[in-house]
Amino acid sequence: MKILSTSLIPALVITALLVLSYPGAPALAQQDENYDYWQHQREMIRRGQQAVFMCNGLFTSRRSLDEVFARELAFLPEPIGTPEGGDYRVDHELQAVEIGRPGPVPTMRAVFREGIGCIILPPDQTLADIDDLPELTLPLPPGDAARIPWPDGDLIEDDSLPPGVNADALQAASDWAFDRPTPEQFTVSLLVVHEGRIIHERYAPGFDQTTRTRTWSTAKSIATTLIGMLVDDGRLTLDEPLGFDWYPQVADAEHDPRNAITLRHVLNMSSGLDTVDNRGREYATGSGLSYWAGASSVTGARSRGLIREPGTHWDYENYDTLLGVYAMKLALGGERAYAEFPRKALLDRIGMRNTLVSTDRFGDFILSSQVYTNARDLARFGLLYLQDGVWNGERLLSEEWIEFVRTPAPATVGRGGFYGGQWWLVPENRDDVPKDAYSTSGNRGQYTIVVPSHDLVIVRRGLDYGRQGFDRWDLTREVLQALN
Repeated sequence: MKILSTSLIPALVITALLVLSYPGAPALAQQDENYDYWQHQREMIRRGQQAVFMCNGLFTSRRSLDEVFARELAFLPEPIGTPEGGDYRVDHELQAVEIGRPGPVPTMRAVFREGIGCIILPPDQTLADIDDLPELTLPLPPGDAARIPWPDGDLIEDDSLPPGVNADALQAASDWAFDRPTPEQFTVSLLVVHEGRIIHERYAPGFDQTTRTRTWSTAKSIATTLIGMLVDDGRLTLDEPLGFDWYPQVADAEHDPRNAITLRHVLNMSSGLDTVDNRGREYATGSGLSYWAGASSVTGARSRGLIREPGTHWDYENYDTLLGVYAMKLALGGERAYAEFPRKALLDRIGMRNTLVSTDRFGDFILSSQVYTNARDLARFGLLYLQDGVWNGERLLSEEWIEFVRTPAPATVGRGGFYGGQWWLVPENRDDVPKDAYSTSGNRGQYTIVVPSHDLVIVRRGLDYGRQGFDRWDLTREVLQALN
């Protein structure tokens, strides 16, 4: 038996300790990364969300503080304060809301602006900066909507049910929408249009046909409509590179791989750019900073690196939509033309008088989410598509563009085929509703559903929260049972 020299033992011990303490050693690789490095940013965004929700609830929707806390703020896990008071301030004269006391997490502020809705300020601005924020003072179209017949106005000349509509089944579908099995699903309004006529309209207590609420991502379908108008006009091209600068700029900008991204890619949610709005970061960074913290939506949208070949992977990102909106801005050429375009090109022409398209503080439209409107205006929007892009005999949108938005994005084919060009499609495995149906979709249950084969538009507005889960295709199935 060979005995080791005692002089070698200290060296062996040191060597063993070095091996065991090496970062790659399995025996000691017990560290987990559990700390939320975004926690202060999340709290800032949470305050910003409450500021926007309260501001729009009070000054855009014209609801009471009690109602805002009961419904609009139910989406937040821990709203600050109560209707009786707390660490917030409402300035009715300035139409502004401030949330939180100054400290490690800043006070966040939102201000209502004419023609736009509420704008979130960054942490380093105060209510003294209100006059520097954008507004839109474009007059509404002439005439009193209450005296103009539907759908251009709100006058309903005949509210009787047409032949072939089962009143009991229609009421049952309505009850299905309103009488939900969970309080997390709260239906604000349901509107059904068949053969151009409103055959059912219902509102929850505290809401009526004039109440504007946030569309969330239903706004994306409005965005693609405006973009499509420019494609139809030859000012944008679906399959050419977007053609603008990216951040961070690379040494050889001409050969930046992001230059391969086209308008089709971003409208199909297949840009290939880094994901910033999911995997737990949707309320910490990414578009959350534009929505709720005052960052530039345009700068944020252009500040992602390419991680996949464009067109090969579907990934739902708000910034993909905003890249298309930025391309729209460049195509229009001027700030005034851009600011007035949604109204002049679309909203005013189809009677959407109650719709506000919000911007960030730089005047860039947040057309991925921040539109405030009512059920009737969304029904008009659905009718434009049901009528193949024609309104009062005038073509506003080409049939080719409508076909594009209804065609499954290549990256979804064989995986559900559920998404087109900023519109949602009936999933491939669903056979209880017509395959030609397609729908907008927004958080908290915002749906405008178009069913061409049944000459039908369904609008459901919600203030859902928690797990949500309201199924638009189930609603479509229920309503269709009323039509013979």
